[in-house]
Amino acid sequence: MHVRIITRFIAILILFLGLSMAGPLLVAFLFKDRSINALLFSLIITSVTGLILLVCTRNSESSQLNHRDGVAVVTLGWIMASLFGTLPYILSGAIPDFTNAYFESISGFTTTGASILSDIEALPQGILFWRSLTQWLGGMGIIVLSIAILPYLGIGGMQLYKAEIPSPVVDKLKPRISETAKTLWKVYLSFTLIEVILLLAGGMSVFDAVCNAFCTMPTGGFSTKNMSIAHYNSIYFDFVLMVFMLLAGINFSLHYKLIKGDLRIFGKDVECRVFLILVAVFVVLITVNIYGSVYNSIAQAFRYAAFQVSSIITTTGFVSADYETWPALSQLILLICMFLGAMAGSTGGGMKIMRIMLLARHGYQQIFRVIHPHAVTTIKLGGRPVPEEILSSIWGFFILYLGIFVVASLIMASLGLDFISSIGSVAASIGNIGPGLGVVGPERNYLCIPLLGKWVLISCMLLGRLEIYTVIALLAPAYWRK
Repeated sequence: MHVRIITRFIAILILFLGLSMAGPLLVAFLFKDRSINALLFSLIITSVTGLILLVCTRNSESSQLNHRDGVAVVTLGWIMASLFGTLPYILSGAIPDFTNAYFESISGFTTTGASILSDIEALPQGILFWRSLTQWLGGMGIIVLSIAILPYLGIGGMQLYKAEIPSPVVDKLKPRISETAKTLWKVYLSFTLIEVILLLAGGMSVFDAVCNAFCTMPTGGFSTKNMSIAHYNSIYFDFVLMVFMLLAGINFSLHYKLIKGDLRIFGKDVECRVFLILVAVFVVLITVNIYGSVYNSIAQAFRYAAFQVSSIITTTGFVSADYETWPALSQLILLICMFLGAMAGSTGGGMKIMRIMLLARHGYQQIFRVIHPHAVTTIKLGGRPVPEEILSSIWGFFILYLGIFVVASLIMASLGLDFISSIGSVAASIGNIGPGLGVVGPERNYLCIPLLGKWVLISCMLLGRLEIYTVIALLAPAYWRK
């Protein structure tokens, strides 16, 4: 393990994070709010720390990062980014308690959207902008951004990309990994700008439009309003946000191919077809379920069903209605959406549709072999055979995901949470969704969670964002053996 090179890369990450605080600082100046000093000191502390570490490692050997190094950089990088991300909250007095500040910070960088804040609208605009910016940076990945803007680092970029991109299969769009990262960020930035323009066209303020766009494309879900998107009570805003949530939940390599002229790529990609069909089916089921029992208008039932399904299955977590007042069937469907998640290669969380598809096909293959024991069968995806190591990896991920969910839920229950709140908080955290069920439902927050429970959920957020393997590998004894 190349400790000095790993430290150097994390130093650059911290330095970049410090410089990124200039954006919220500018917003604080423009609005003349009380967070100016806090953001200025946060910028200085973070940037200077990164600069000192960079200077101390300037004589590091130029060598290739191996897989272990990539795991360390990504996991430690996320932890350190979240640590320095607490400074604006603590120094401004917005969240004086460290645990709560770290919870809010890592919830932002992991694009979970779970919050301990009761009165979001009371926060200074500079802090609200920082809160949204953490999600936007975390969405495509700070590590990928670092690879994109610092190609001269070139030290094992693919190892970082493989550890960071939440996908069972890494899709290199360009021969050079730095070019792939740049391509992804160009698509990401373009969608963000288009969404801002459309929100402005609907009458949303510039500040709210930018913050909401920053939290839509990373499927984050932080809002500048206490009632989330329900605050605006606008069909237009619901539609715009729904469209971009779904776009963010689609593999970004498909967006790139669409821009390059392949207009039928969404229809040709089997995972995308399944994803969109599932969204449509869930929307219809919930619409039928809540029509008459919750909403008297079929149009109103469809509007809220479509928004909430899109929000939960893409793991964004925006809220336009209190779905805890909906019938049990609708709530159960939304819970299923929390586990399913979006497509591989998207900014969404959850298990990912591709994994679920391959697990289902592998299950059917075993049934087929019982009927035809001598048959030779191959699992294919998009016409291409899926290697056995990919299937093994997916089964391992599935077992770990469910195992962590069960253990974490038991811990939450032992801390005094009821059954629904225990599973709801863990499912929403490991799936990087934000609002869950019970005491952490759409109209509540995570402030009431006990101290130990918050650290359990913090761990779940990190595990979910980095696809479990990356974090578990760093903790495994075998990782530290030579």
